[in-house]
Amino acid sequence: MVKIISWNIAHRAEPWYALLETDADIALLQEAAEPPSDVAQRVEVNPGPWLTGGKDVYRPRRWRTAVVKLSDRVRVEWIVEKPLEEAGLGELAVSRVGTLSAAKVTPPDGEPFIAVSMYSPWTSPHSSTGSSWILSDVSAHRVISDLSAFIGSVKRHRVLAAGDLNVLHGYGEHGDPYFAARYQTIFSRMEALGLDFKGPQAPRGRQADPWPDELPKLSKNVPTYSSNLQTPATATRQLDFVFVSVGMSDSVAVAALNRPDEWGPSDHCRLEIEVS
Repeated sequence: MVKIISWNIAHRAEPWYALLETDADIALLQEAAEPPSDVAQRVEVNPGPWLTGGKDVYRPRRWRTAVVKLSDRVRVEWIVEKPLEEAGLGELAVSRVGTLSAAKVTPPDGEPFIAVSMYSPWTSPHSSTGSSWILSDVSAHRVISDLSAFIGSVKRHRVLAAGDLNVLHGYGEHGDPYFAARYQTIFSRMEALGLDFKGPQAPRGRQADPWPDELPKLSKNVPTYSSNLQTPATATRQLDFVFVSVGMSDSVAVAALNRPDEWGPSDHCRLEIEVS
């Protein structure tokens, strides 16, 4: 079995130390700043600058996605991403550096698979709109387009992609049907590629309590993000998701470690992924 942690660590140092205390083999990180020097001596991380490209909502972004090797139980081969305009034929082209990291992971027994950490930064509409919106589905679709490079057949691909997409599953902010429809296109595109939505969904995670008005009554969403006005105990929104190739979906289990006592030192909780 391969144990994976997916986690937006909010460019903090403390989560790097917390990772060392887990029994995970791989970490798929988002918003990861460069690890402290004493941690860097104990882990292996995909190469690249600790930077996310772009000049929209926040700047500078001195953090990125990362695939981290935490144990010697697996073999990891980094897949170096290149900016779209620099990538050659057969290389991994990324629309926005820092939003997608990938590696080929080979377990001690079983077939290798591609592990992907993905992140959708907030962005803004064009100035001609006069809009004050901030959007994340724009970035999510770019990430999906980049991720599609790993789909080279209808059924034989083995891809596990996890991370913070900054979108909602099954509804829009405050029940807005317009944004619910926009967000659904992300999950539909993943399905069309042959990537199953693996949640996490209840009961593999604590659901919001009290139940937020915006969340549909039959939703199985589990909170994975705690805003500045919330605590892990009062968190309501799920922004972090896992997708897996249909052919390996039955061998993957996903859970949100979102109880207050297990949340961890970030505004996002950890997602625990087991590949058997």
